[in-house]
Amino acid sequence: MKTIKGPAIFLAQFAGSEPPFDTLENLARWAASLGFKGVQIPTNPQLFDLEKAGTSKTYCDDIKGMLASHGIEITELSTHLQGQLVAVHPTYDTMFDSFAPEALRGNPKARQEWAVQQLKHAAKASEYLGLKAHATFSGALAWPFVYPWPQRPAGLIETAFEELSRRWTPILDAFDESGVDLAYELHAGEDLHDGATFERFLEAVNNHPRANMLYDPSHHIIQALDYLAMIDIYHERIKAMHVKDAEFRPTGRSGVYGGFQSWVDRPGRFRSLGDGQVDFKAMFSKLTQYDFEGWAVLEWECALKHPEDGAREGAKFIADHLIRVTPHAFDDFVQAGMDEAANRKALGLSA
Repeated sequence: MKTIKGPAIFLAQFAGSEPPFDTLENLARWAASLGFKGVQIPTNPQLFDLEKAGTSKTYCDDIKGMLASHGIEITELSTHLQGQLVAVHPTYDTMFDSFAPEALRGNPKARQEWAVQQLKHAAKASEYLGLKAHATFSGALAWPFVYPWPQRPAGLIETAFEELSRRWTPILDAFDESGVDLAYELHAGEDLHDGATFERFLEAVNNHPRANMLYDPSHHIIQALDYLAMIDIYHERIKAMHVKDAEFRPTGRSGVYGGFQSWVDRPGRFRSLGDGQVDFKAMFSKLTQYDFEGWAVLEWECALKHPEDGAREGAKFIADHLIRVTPHAFDDFVQAGMDEAANRKALGLSA
């Protein structure tokens, strides 16, 4: 077994225009001051030049060196926004346009081609940085039909996943060439949002070895899924994780769908670590049991608490949940050693 690495923090929800949140170096210095040892970097231009990183090992070495000077490692790069643009249903064209460069807005074909190239840059950048996994979203063609009325036309979901496979297979191949796992975060709004859809995607991409999972229990709590059983089922495919809390408290007025209410009023909402319903002791125990060798990365999205408080408390929370694995079995002290003759005698078998 391995001790999970951490604590680390996903920087997406903290990047801003004012110090210490305005540059990657300032964020690294801030994160280190709270006790974090790693950062998951969103590949937006403010913090990280993905195109340059995908074509220049020197740039990647400089980033690694700068972070190391503050005692920080990179856990993964993230292309959640670009991954979303790999597959966009026309219903969401306008809303997702802001994820792309301004020159590509209003041009879904050019936007998608840009997103695919961004993912390929991410594969190479991850290779140059010596990373093992990469965090992203799958995008969504079928999401508008998740709970349909009228009923879905026969074959619609199969067609959607065939198209997802067509779009993602070349990207998965690029990650394979770079020796990096692509970890899809299962998330509402994505065609890959639970175990069943993840399995459907795996089947569509012929169980591609680089098609893997970013495990985040908060999204499963809100869907009323058994988030601990998911580790038992999919542990071989879990290559990254977000440590994020959530609560789901359905009422007589609202449940899983949330009633179009704001986050603070929904029955299912994200919380800072320790303030929700995730059993983190059991979660860390299962991941340790199954030899998860990645990082424990805090993602903060609380509906109530100030982000800086969530980050400060989260660093200690994760550190306190990391399990330093035992080097031997607790009952080794009574081990009798291997003796086949004695074993046969103990079983009442003839010599």
